[in-house]
Amino acid sequence: MKILIINGPNLNLLGIREKSIYGDQSFDDYFKALQEAYPEIELQYFQSNHEGALIDEIHDKGFTVDGIVLNAGAYTHTSIALGDAIRAVKSPVIEVHISNVHTREEYRHHSMISAACRGVIAGFGMDSYRLAIEALINKK
Repeated sequence: MKILIINGPNLNLLGIREKSIYGDQSFDDYFKALQEAYPEIELQYFQSNHEGALIDEIHDKGFTVDGIVLNAGAYTHTSIALGDAIRAVKSPVIEVHISNVHTREEYRHHSMISAACRGVIAGFGMDSYRLAIEALINKK
């Protein structure tokens, strides 16, 4: 099984930025822990601060991986194009958020990509990614 994790803008700063919201662990360290926890799965990781690069990665891998875990960051709330890219590929996509976006600013309460995704997981810290992987493994 192959699962691609995609992180959008500013998520390259996990462990550094807004620790009270996002925690103090880098995503690289967390990704290593995921790889150790799921040795039978080929986990791939991509991060970009650029919307077009995220779309290109979805197009490139969205026909070959068994699932995509997507934290689109702020693009979640603004990008119609990401939603269209998700709809264009065959791999199921799980939208994830580290924080509970519904307890934050009003503009974070609406997602432009949720309707295109298999499901949404939010508010469980970095564990949101693991929960999404489990959902893809169980094909729920």
